[in-house]
Amino acid sequence: MSLEFNIQNETDSGGRRAQLVLPHQTVETPVFMPVGTLGTVKAVPQDTLESLGAQIILGNTYHLYLRPGHEPIRRMGGLHRFISWPRAMLTDSGGFQVFSLSALRKVTEEGVRFRSHLDGSSHFFTPEHSMDVQIALGADIAMAFDECTEYPADRTRAEESLRLTLAWARRSLDYHTAHRHEVLWHGEHDSPVPKCEGPGAPATCGGADGAGAPRGSWSAWSPSARDQGHPATCGGADGAGAPRGSWSAWSPSARDQGHPDGRTQSLFGIVQGGMYRDLRKESAERLVEMNFDGYAIGGLSVGEPRDLTLEMISEVLPLLPKDKPRYVMGVGYPDEIEQYARMGVDMMDCVLPTRAARHGLLFTSEGRLNIKGKRYAEDQGPADPACDCMVCQRYSRAYLRHLMHSGEALSATLNSIHNLAYYLGVMKRVRATCGGAATCGGADAR
Repeated sequence: MSLEFNIQNETDSGGRRAQLVLPHQTVETPVFMPVGTLGTVKAVPQDTLESLGAQIILGNTYHLYLRPGHEPIRRMGGLHRFISWPRAMLTDSGGFQVFSLSALRKVTEEGVRFRSHLDGSSHFFTPEHSMDVQIALGADIAMAFDECTEYPADRTRAEESLRLTLAWARRSLDYHTAHRHEVLWHGEHDSPVPKCEGPGAPATCGGADGAGAPRGSWSAWSPSARDQGHPATCGGADGAGAPRGSWSAWSPSARDQGHPDGRTQSLFGIVQGGMYRDLRKESAERLVEMNFDGYAIGGLSVGEPRDLTLEMISEVLPLLPKDKPRYVMGVGYPDEIEQYARMGVDMMDCVLPTRAARHGLLFTSEGRLNIKGKRYAEDQGPADPACDCMVCQRYSRAYLRHLMHSGEALSATLNSIHNLAYYLGVMKRVRATCGGAATCGGADAR
């Protein structure tokens, strides 16, 4: 069984609030996904991401394949376990990164040969190899291998790129369907992330602060157990009394069955077609016929004007199944992700909040703020007076500016935490208003 997608509310404008049930997390959508290219959201520790309310992050197949390698990660229990991330994760296919190596790659019908940007070594990525790498990494969601179309691209180039993407999508799906059982949640391996759930597990799990916490929630652990990265003891008759620090607290039956709920890794197809409406339509319709678990709109934010990005999203969204998640890749500024969410996009990611942070650009309720500015040298106010993140609650603009000008590593961390808090807050606000309609019933996610 792959993911579940349960729509809770829809609006006339197309926005919707839903729950995306994945092996490691039930994700409240619409959701913004921080990008963790090399197994880390740059400068931000995993526990801080959790406290900010990040429900799902991204890993980059190309970069992780090159370093440390997908096979070492497989041997260490998968990417969740390797980076100590208990919540949901998505891995891209590597297609965009290979696309960006224009001077170092050669595209053929079979796949893409490229040279590593690290050491110049030669590698060959096919749809099947991309699936193998993503299965080894073991994210909740994998992406089909695609051929990203640059901007601008003439029609002949866009048509050829789409032809390859559709052929590679079929090969990705066929291979993934045949091999998804090899994801590390299955067979003799323990699950990448220990959770107090599975056959015989109690509805709640130990520790005073875990009383009443939902099954599968890391908050169900006692503080000391969380700090050590494992439950003190976990439910089920054969798990009772298992020593703290022992992954054998999982019941054998849960291990043998893979994920306790029988869930598998999901695979999304990627709509391409350049900036041509008819090619985008053809791409969407052909991918829907293949019946992926979800659908992404790729090939955007590659230099095209914003109104063209919006046009392509508006063209494709109505063509995608309403009962499956819809993901726009690599966007955007805070006002953009809010607009797309209100149109009915369920998932978005972008490196912008952390990349901008490292250059001193902060996103605030008062607009963009360049913390390097001289006028902030003695400003004792927070970066954003309307923000309640840990950075705005504690540090002044003057201090953030000082860190930036001093080249202190803490600068990137604090700026990134604030920007991520702002982005995640935008999505939380959209969820609370269900895309512009009256407030939905039920508590909002984190």
